[in-house]
Parts: sequence; C-alpha cells; structure tokens
Amino acid sequence: MIRITYVTITYNAAAVLQRTLDSILQQDYENIVHLIIDAASTDETLTMVDDYIERSNQAGNGHRIQVMSEPDNGIYDAMNKGLRSLDGDYVCFLNAGDFLPAPDTVSKIAERASLAAGDGNMPAVLYGDTDIVDGEGRFLHHRRLAPPEHLSWKSFRQGMLVCHQAFYARTDFAIATPYDMQYRYSADVDWCIRVMKAAEKENVPLLNLKMVVANYTQEGQTTLHHRESLLERYRVMERHYGRFQTFLLHCWFAIRTLIKPNY
Repeated sequence: MIRITYVTITYNAAAVLQRTLDSILQQDYENIVHLIIDAASTDETLTMVDDYIERSNQAGNGHRIQVMSEPDNGIYDAMNKGLRSLDGDYVCFLNAGDFLPAPDTVSKIAERASLAAGDGNMPAVLYGDTDIVDGEGRFLHHRRLAPPEHLSWKSFRQGMLVCHQAFYARTDFAIATPYDMQYRYSADVDWCIRVMKAAEKENVPLLNLKMVVANYTQEGQTTLHHRESLLERYRVMERHYGRFQTFLLHCWFAIRTLIKPNY
C-alpha cells in the first residue's frame, strides 16, 4: 500500500487545529502517517493533539502519529524538520486550519497513485484542486487558479496553479529538496518549483488527480502578510524564470488582480 505522510505545522493553533486533526482521523485509508511539528505552543494545541492520538488509537484506523514540540525558526524551518522525519511514498503539508474534503480523500489519492505506479514509473508529484474556506471552515468558493492538465515547473510562471496543500511530493524528491530559509512567506512556491524541476531532470511524470484534495483556509500566513509575500514571490519567480519575463508576467498579474483577487 502506498504510504502518505501529512505534515502539520502548529504554533498556538488551538482555534483552528481541530478540523485538521478530525479530517485525517476520519480517513478510511490505513497507511497514513501524521507528523505534527509544533513550535512549543503555550495554548491548548498539545492537549488537543494528545486527545487526537487517543481517539486515533481507539478508532484502530492504523494511522501513525508522531509529534515534535520545540522552538523553531519559523514555519519553513519546521517544514524542514518534517522532511527530515519522512518515510513512506508521498508527503503533503496540511497546516492547521486546512483539511481534507471527505473521509475517502486519501483512499482515492492512493488508488490513483497506485494505478500510475503500476505503469512502471511512480509519479514525482500528485496534484489536485483546492476549495477555499473561511476561518470557521465554511466553504467560500473554488480556488480560481486551477491546476493544468499537464503540470510542469514552467506552469508556475502563471502563478501558483497548485496550492501547497494540494501538492503531494514523492518523498525522495521532497527530502532532497529542503525549503530555502532565505524566504519567510513564499518558500513553498520555490519548493514546489524545485521539486518539479528535479522530476523533469529525471524524466519522472507528474499526475493530475482531477479531484479536490484540500480545503484551504483563506486567513493563512500568506494572506496576513500579503505584501511581503508578493515581494518574495517576485524574487522566487526571478530566480526561476528570469528578470525580464518575470517583470512582464507581473504586469499581467497586476491587471488580473484588479479584475479579480488572486486567491
């Protein structure tokens, strides 16, 4: 069975964490590992995690939960800790407040990944669609930026077409591609691009799951630090796509954002 690892980064996340934990607890797929990387929370986060572990054991669902709680140097440092703890086949970063859409989400993902792997080349990335929810977890709308039929690292010139929470990286590619700590808000964009670049170099395909695989909470860190995130994302795109092309693309992005917000 394909093993899927979810990494959840927390710091004083008690207000939004429950729906994330519940969505994984309710999965009908057994071969799940859940790594919770906590930055020494002082609220009820760790109490909630302890209760989650107890409920998972009582459910006998076969899930393995691992918890690390210690100070860190920000969210991407915490994500790198998660990468260093990985095993299994695929990893997805599902942060506090974000959640899986249905109890059979992981079963469907694993089934489609298994079929693709049966053709002789396990995809380097599994990717899908995202729905946007509010701070209470209520559906707002489908994410406007939708994944293309055939994704590559060059696709992100048009924006982050696949949400970080809907991007499942094969663990060998993920481990070999740590998050770049020079970025505070957009290292996830850079990480996805570099994972896809590595896949292209080794001629390993990416698989469109053609389903909604994540519910993303709109009030995340990128939304709270929107201006800083945009500036960093510009630097990321310059790094990968060049200065001139990035300038032209952002002229278009500015026009597009005036027409409709870029969620």
